[in-house]
Amino acid sequence: MRRSADVVVIGSGAAGLSAALGLAATRNVLVVSAGSGSTPWAQGGIAAAYGDDDPLDHAHDTEIAGAGFCDPRTVRALVEEGPQRLAELIALGARFDRDSDGSLSRTLEGGHDRHRVVHAGGDASGAEVHRALHQAVQLAGVRTVTGRAVGLIKSGFGQIAGVLVEEDADVSQIDARAVVLATGGIGNAYLASTNPSTVRGDGIALALQAGASLVDMEFVQFHPTALFTGDSTGQLPLVTEAVRGEGAVLRDVAGRRIMTDVHPRADLAPRDIVARAIESTMRRDGCEHVWLDARSIPEDTIRRRFPTVLASCRRIGVDMLSEPIPVAPAEHFLCGGIRTNRDGATDVPGLYAVGEAAGGGVHGANRLASNSLLEGLVFGRRVATALTLDLPAASYGQPSWLTLGEDREPDRIRAILTEHAGIRRDGAGLQTALDELESAGDGPLATVARTVVAAAITREDSRGCHWRSDHPRTDERWNRHLVIRLDEEGRPAVRQLLQSAAT
Repeated sequence: MRRSADVVVIGSGAAGLSAALGLAATRNVLVVSAGSGSTPWAQGGIAAAYGDDDPLDHAHDTEIAGAGFCDPRTVRALVEEGPQRLAELIALGARFDRDSDGSLSRTLEGGHDRHRVVHAGGDASGAEVHRALHQAVQLAGVRTVTGRAVGLIKSGFGQIAGVLVEEDADVSQIDARAVVLATGGIGNAYLASTNPSTVRGDGIALALQAGASLVDMEFVQFHPTALFTGDSTGQLPLVTEAVRGEGAVLRDVAGRRIMTDVHPRADLAPRDIVARAIESTMRRDGCEHVWLDARSIPEDTIRRRFPTVLASCRRIGVDMLSEPIPVAPAEHFLCGGIRTNRDGATDVPGLYAVGEAAGGGVHGANRLASNSLLEGLVFGRRVATALTLDLPAASYGQPSWLTLGEDREPDRIRAILTEHAGIRRDGAGLQTALDELESAGDGPLATVARTVVAAAITREDSRGCHWRSDHPRTDERWNRHLVIRLDEEGRPAVRQLLQSAAT
């Protein structure tokens, strides 16, 4: 089957749906979806500074969490446009929690200096955001194809001209003047992640094959508090940072607090700091998890604010009302990605990226809590605006088909990346990973795994969520971004940029 559209959006999370909705009135847009991505699983909420909260304070917290590696102009777009995008989402019917006076309820999360995270259903924010956007896209009449994007079409003049989609056992072609990659991060490239299994780096691998650049792939964020279920593989339930925002504290096996002397904000330090502290504690004590003690939080608050966490704990036989929760870090979010400008354009004509798949510089070396849904709303709309104003002309010439390969032994790839490119890294382990991945095939998992390892072995310092035990300090000589493209043999080649991550 062959179809056509002005714009094809690959992915139906917050970023992809925001882009599609913004295009619906002016362009013939089609969404390709292999699942809803990570958006429905997001618990915390949307960070938004409005009223007596200055967006510049939100920007300051974002840049501190990002270890000074954020692009300031991109961050400013995020924090200044964010409240308007949130208001539009509410106008679409999104139901956020409110206080008794009718105002939006705002909570505190790690890295923020004040209560600015709005939430829905207590800890079901992502599900409500996805519901509202999905319903709006349906009402706007946007076409949707259920399937997995397995290739891009490139014209003889080097411009993206469409996408190949696997539907059931057949591959169909969709011609387009622009393709927007909103495929999420690389969670399933690790053994344990908070992401669903469909999030495995397909869009990033496709972009590389098309000739696009990646940036900052070494910055892989691990959420400090995934629920320890006894099975350390697959998608793990999240224990939202907002639980700590309401007063929960982390303790070691002996009941001692972990974060008291680690950071001035203690349990509400940025995620990279908390995750490293937990990993060090687990290594020191020889245990598989630590404890999150939420027993100081009133029972009615837990039932109202954290019904999802409460239910997840009960499924493994833990009552968070009366006993501590076993937690451990798990892969959560890619802070780099496909190199874009603030309007989502890559360095390949006709190819755009948005959301976690994109590396536009908003997160720097570590993402601030609850900036991800906000990023999807803000930059999804920016991509839509750019393509409304200036849609690329149709491109001709003999086309080429750029398709994803197959991964050999995907579980082995995940094990390699988990062992050598997790929270703690060193040069010897990263070199071992690079050697072992050489024979792993050319599928999306192997491709993204190689880019993470290549960037991590190149960066010989520690900052944000990239921690080298053999280079444990931040080195000013590495105040530069790492850009990756495929070489003639299809392997990642790293070069260093002095300028900002954004083009």
